[in-house]
Amino acid sequence: MATVSQTTTTKSSLRATLWILLIVYIFNFIDRQIVNILAEPIALELGLNDTQIGLMTGLAFALFYTALGLPLARYSDRATTNRPRLIAIALAIWSAMTALCGLAQNFYQLLLARIGVGVGEAGCTPPAHSLISDLVPPEKRSSALAFYSLGIPIGTLLGMMIGGLLADWVGWRMAFLIVGLPGVGLALVVHFVLREPRKEMAAALEAHRTPAPEISLWASVSTVMQSRAFVLLLLAGSTASFLAYGKTTWTTIFFQRTHGMTPGEVGLWFGAISGGAGIFGTWLGGYLADRFGAKNRRHVLTAPAVAMAVAAPIAFLAYQASTWQVALVLLIIPTLCNSIYYGPTYSAAQGLVPLRVRAIAAAVLLFFQNLIGLGLGPLFFGMLSDLLQPVYGEESVRYVLYGAAFLGLVPAFFFWRCSLRLQEELDQKG
Repeated sequence: MATVSQTTTTKSSLRATLWILLIVYIFNFIDRQIVNILAEPIALELGLNDTQIGLMTGLAFALFYTALGLPLARYSDRATTNRPRLIAIALAIWSAMTALCGLAQNFYQLLLARIGVGVGEAGCTPPAHSLISDLVPPEKRSSALAFYSLGIPIGTLLGMMIGGLLADWVGWRMAFLIVGLPGVGLALVVHFVLREPRKEMAAALEAHRTPAPEISLWASVSTVMQSRAFVLLLLAGSTASFLAYGKTTWTTIFFQRTHGMTPGEVGLWFGAISGGAGIFGTWLGGYLADRFGAKNRRHVLTAPAVAMAVAAPIAFLAYQASTWQVALVLLIIPTLCNSIYYGPTYSAAQGLVPLRVRAIAAAVLLFFQNLIGLGLGPLFFGMLSDLLQPVYGEESVRYVLYGAAFLGLVPAFFFWRCSLRLQEELDQKG
């Protein structure tokens, strides 16, 4: 399939496809993460406690995102599905629902709008991963998926910076409207510019093999879960995501409550620092995985394991800092280190499963990463903050983040364990 993809896709069209998908993913994370920087002014206007903030920023989105992710991924894996069209429809839905968040008059209306964002975003990454994996040869897949994953730090950066500045200038309601509506126009670009390569690839393969019969959703999930390395990868990615989403949401609030910064200041400074470090870390992860994984494929996951172990004590020091300037500088290294895993994780997942369940593999990873990470991370941290408030008051968030820093050793362990099996299982898959 790698040979076929290379013969049917020119370098220029592949480059254009990757750039468009990156832009879509940037919009995905702008619309997903802008609520974090707006959470404090929303809470003040609507009278929300920390548990409700956790529900709004995490679980409301994640439940429907994960529930729809698997069936949409199964639909994406069908030979007759036009993946660019699916991505375009999903983009239009989540963009419109982001704009509607700005019209919410109470907690429940905002919760419903966030659910709508999750419904739309469920149709983005599984078909995008499947599309990229069809077009890019295995030896370059980590870099290609890391390039796509740059949408996470870039989108988070822009969501924080733009959202924070707009919150200070025109309020959180207009921030949602201004950020959400352009995505509807981008959906038209995706629909008319991106092409589905499956027909050309199927024609090229026709002389070599008979197409495999369609398999059910649960049979696809069962196939994916037969890989022990994939299960370990799932544990690593899910715990990493739990900490990443929880820390991102509550670090923005930490800077506002503990250090007295405005949303605009947090968006500008924390957004720039964390976004820049995240971009470099994501690129570095893909580069290291391709370079050292070419010599020994277990080393695809060596960098994430080492990086997350290094990040833990430095993050703890950052949350201990007495000034926001020192805290921001110290957070550069942990943010960079915690971003290294994106490309290697999804590249390894795509290599560990058969061709016809690639989108399902991505969706299973996303299901657990988002249900456990995005769904439970912000909510758990918020509930813990509420429990600690009688003792620590406004400093309760700081103490929650202390614990989160050292929990980074958990995904480091799972990445290391997975790396020990990776070479053997990838050799078996060819």
